Amino acid sequence: MKKNNKTWIIVGVVAVALLLWGISGYNSLVNMDEDVQNKWSNVETQYQRRSDLIPNLVNTVKGYASHEKSTLEAVMQARSQATQIKIDPSNCTPEQLASYQKAQGDVTTALGKLLAITENYPELKANQNFLELQSQLEGTENRITVARKDFNDCAKVYNTAIRKFPKNILAGICGFDKRNYFEAQEGADKAPKVEF
Repeated sequence: MKKNNKTWIIVGVVAVALLLWGISGYNSLVNMDEDVQNKWSNVETQYQRRSDLIPNLVNTVKGYASHEKSTLEAVMQARSQATQIKIDPSNCTPEQLASYQKAQGDVTTALGKLLAITENYPELKANQNFLELQSQLEGTENRITVARKDFNDCAKVYNTAIRKFPKNILAGICGFDKRNYFEAQEGADKAPKVEF
């Protein structure tokens, strides 16, 4: 009977150890998942900040360059389309993320065209309100870049954790799925052509 008791004690200790490992592993995956959600929220916050600056920028430019109507409308249209796309990072497909990136890229392109036309208006470039908005927009673009990098870094840590043994078993049982990354836009690997 002593041998039988020892066996049950060993089985009990192993079961408790597995249970503790499972609880600890699950909690660490939940923490990583929440970090990814938080980083995604930071990305959205920065895009929202940029989106909030656009109407003020467009109105400032409109006062000086009212005949640039198509450019101004393109900026507002791109902004409108970008703000309509909502993504849940916990079940986002690569296609949804690509669509989100494209919409945000369209805003960046439209803003670039808007800022390019301002070169034709020296009095606009000297306007304090415009200069302040332009500075805020540049700062926001930098924040977007940092937020996207932070999201990708956090998603990488999470994705690595759910793929490594033995947490991959726990992740599979508990439904922790891989997260998609922000990727460079198509053509970003080629230098722009400059002609004089």
